[in-house]
Amino acid sequence: MLSLDSGVLEKRWCGIVTKASRIVGGQDASPGRWPWQVSIQTNNSHFCGGSLITDQWVLTAAHCIGSSQVHLGAYNLSQSNPNEEIRGIALSVVHLDYDRYTYNNDIALLKLSARVNFTDYIQPVCLASHNSTFHEGTHSWVTGFGDLGNRIFPDILQEVEIPIIGNNKCSCYNQGFATITENMMCAGLDQGGKDSCQGDSGGPLVTYNSLVWVQGGVVSFGYGCAIPMKPGVYSRVSNYQEWIIINNGERSTLFHYLSQSPDRTGQILVRQTKLCPNINYVKAPEWVLSKIHKY
Repeated sequence: MLSLDSGVLEKRWCGIVTKASRIVGGQDASPGRWPWQVSIQTNNSHFCGGSLITDQWVLTAAHCIGSSQVHLGAYNLSQSNPNEEIRGIALSVVHLDYDRYTYNNDIALLKLSARVNFTDYIQPVCLASHNSTFHEGTHSWVTGFGDLGNRIFPDILQEVEIPIIGNNKCSCYNQGFATITENMMCAGLDQGGKDSCQGDSGGPLVTYNSLVWVQGGVVSFGYGCAIPMKPGVYSRVSNYQEWIIINNGERSTLFHYLSQSPDRTGQILVRQTKLCPNINYVKAPEWVLSKIHKY
């Protein structure tokens, strides 16, 4: 189920892709496939990802703050692109409760130095509103320019499809490494093989529901890349609706997302369990995007 959050107005529709193409995990994206994806750069080098949410604001991770430019409409970082626009950063807003040790509240906003014009290659993404639900197994996609493994960084934007992993299971998988809070959500394969990795931090985790693409997560952290039973961890966008609206001074388009998966193990509240599932797995061929990771 997907419904426009009541009382939230926006001049333009969001989450629309005009340059449609077939999506398969672990490959180059096509130009215009993810028009909200941005490259946050320092000294003309890609540092983090982010997503355009209005014509002057970008959503990213708190640990990505410190860069100087935002590249919008970027597809191949090694080539000139007539569809690309570059903006400076006029203002950075980091969540006041961001914890750089636990990565709780790892979310931030960037105000661009000037507004951008929406085109086929530059569009805002819809944001999951308060109380949106992403059940275990919900199909989602993550995009970025980060490490493909073995410190290989692509020039071309990458995309990969991964399912949501419920917070209870994710907490079990991360025992002794990280605490999964209600402000986080997880995605990946139990057997590994697909993930985000170093360099994709701040980028969007999105889900499609017949009408538009909705961003449910912001790439935050994880244990290694594409490791079995070590899913990527994302900041849960729906928990920050009020914070986003208050701090950007504009009304991003917010959608109430309710996944239709029959598996209800992906509830937001984390319940501590004494016994975690013991899952047998076969390690899959490794393919990763990239993200900043804790060690």
